[in-house]
Amino acid sequence: MTQSSGVPLRVVSYNIHSQRDDTAALAAVVRDARPDVVIVQEGPRRFRWRQKSAALAESFGLVVAAGGLPALGNLLLTSLRVRVVADRCQRFPLTPGRHLRGAAYAECVVAGAARFTLAGSHLSTDPTERPAQAALFKRELDAATTPVVAAADLNEGPDGPAWATVARGLTDAAVAMDRADRLTYSCADPRRRIDALFVDPRITVVDYDVVDTPQTRRASDHFPVLVDLLLPAAD
Repeated sequence: MTQSSGVPLRVVSYNIHSQRDDTAALAAVVRDARPDVVIVQEGPRRFRWRQKSAALAESFGLVVAAGGLPALGNLLLTSLRVRVVADRCQRFPLTPGRHLRGAAYAECVVAGAARFTLAGSHLSTDPTERPAQAALFKRELDAATTPVVAAADLNEGPDGPAWATVARGLTDAAVAMDRADRLTYSCADPRRRIDALFVDPRITVVDYDVVDTPQTRRASDHFPVLVDLLLPAAD
């Protein structure tokens, strides 16, 4: 498929490790990718989260679309090429003794020509808690009225039940490009693919990369996922 048959969108999904690493490298990694949207896990979620989210977005050359504290650190950022028409946040039920988790959603229009639903989440490290969270996230994705672009740190690999739930009926961008062997975690010892980007089957995956460079190894404990898509133009 050529770009003339769809609307291009460049997406980065990135667990930024609560900005505990080299923040200058983090900003440079995202700016160098020149994304239209960034789906962030482990973004600001505590004191002064609004200002911190805005500062993070500015460091990337982007603006805040949705998320932050109401989504428990899931944050959606966009370039000015993307217009956000609605947004919402979700919190999963709290299991006593565990971290509160959630998701962020934004209804978007890119280049005035294509509508899509942007979504991001970060599932529990607890294997007994993840499947229910995945089901709640998936329910929202299935309810979307426009093609979905969804990314998450699933905290499990493609053989896990939570992954299977989220992936059902969607295209795994890594599989579409025959790059499912590209591992996303950890930067110090890459051994797992736990960060994924899924898209509606109506969306074409043009390219997929897990960006492993000296700079990304300084920026976070996860590698960023970089995906080029072609969205169907709105009728």
